[in-house]
Amino acid sequence: MTLRSLTFVIGTGRSGSTALSRILSTHPDVLSLNEYMASVGDAAFPEGRVPGAEFWEALVRPTPYFANMIRSGLLMPEFLYTRRPGRYSAHGTGIPALSLMVLPHLTDDPDGLLDEISAAVIGWPDRTAAEHHEALFEWFKARLGRTAVVERSGYSTGWAPGLRAAFPYAKFVHLFRDGPDCALSMSRHPGYRVITLMREIKERTGVESFADLTDEDVRSLPPDLAPLLDERFDPALVQERDFPLVRFGALWSELVTQGAQFLDELPEVQRMTLAYEELLDAPRQELARLAAFTGVEPSGPWLDSACAQLDDSRRGSAEKQLTAAELDELRESCAPGSRALGVSPS
Repeated sequence: MTLRSLTFVIGTGRSGSTALSRILSTHPDVLSLNEYMASVGDAAFPEGRVPGAEFWEALVRPTPYFANMIRSGLLMPEFLYTRRPGRYSAHGTGIPALSLMVLPHLTDDPDGLLDEISAAVIGWPDRTAAEHHEALFEWFKARLGRTAVVERSGYSTGWAPGLRAAFPYAKFVHLFRDGPDCALSMSRHPGYRVITLMREIKERTGVESFADLTDEDVRSLPPDLAPLLDERFDPALVQERDFPLVRFGALWSELVTQGAQFLDELPEVQRMTLAYEELLDAPRQELARLAAFTGVEPSGPWLDSACAQLDDSRRGSAEKQLTAAELDELRESCAPGSRALGVSPS
C-alpha cells in the first residue's frame, strides 16, 4: 500500500464522525471503513506472525463490550446490524465483530460479504497483524472497486500511537467538535455512559485491563457498578443514572488533548485537523481538502451530494439547552481540551 491510500480519522466521537463516514462512503473511490478499529480492537493485533485462520477468528469473534450491551437491551445507533438482523444474533452465537458496524456500512448483504471474506482470509499464509490488515484492505478495495482506504472510529484517539506503529506510512485526520456541545452529546449516548462507568470501575479497582480483575475486586464494587461486568445487566443502571456533565467535559478534554498531541508528532504531510464547525461553515472547501488529503478527487457531484447530508441543527446545543450556571461549569471542564486545540472556549 502507498502513503496516500490509508487514512485514519481519529477523534472523540459525537463530533459528526458518523456522518463523515456516510459521506465518505458515497465517494466512488473511497473504501469507508466505519468503526473498524472499534470493532476489531486489540484482538486483531496479536504479536508475531499468525496464519490467516487465526486472523480470521480475531475479525469475527464478537466484541464482548458490545455483545453485553446488546444482550442487555442497551443499543447504540451505531449498531447497524441490529437494525436489519441477518443470521447472527447476540443471544445466540454472537454477532461477528466485522458484521456489527463495518460490513452493513458497505453492503445491504453483510452476511454474504462476510462469507466472501472468510473464503479469502482463512487460507492466507502466516503474516504479522499489520500485513494481514493491509491484505484485507486491499481485498476490500479490489472487491468494491475503491482506491483509497479511510478508517473512522469514535473514541479513537487512544488507538493512534499503535496505528502509527503498525502503519507508519498512514495519514491521520483529527476530527473534533466544540467541547460543550460534544460533551452534552456524549452524556446522552448509551455507549459513552457505559464508557464512563467502565472507567470508574478501573479507577476504583486500580486495574488497567478488565482481564486483571479478581473476584475480590468485583466484590469491592458498589451494587450499581458490579452488574455491568456481567454478560447481561439491567439497562436502567446506565439509562437512568444521573451523570454530572463535567465528567463528559473532562473526557472530551482528555481525548482531544491526546489527539492534538499525537498529531503534533507527525510529519506535516501525514496530518490534518478537521473542526466540525468549520465543516458546517464551509462544507465544500473542507470536504475538498479532506478528499485531496486522502488521495481522491473532490468531484463536483460528490461534493453536491455530500453537502446536502450535513445537518447543523445541533450546533450550539449546549448553549440552547443548559442553564448559564451549567454551561459555565461545563466550559470550565472543557477548558484544558480547548487550550490543547489552540481555540478559545465557546
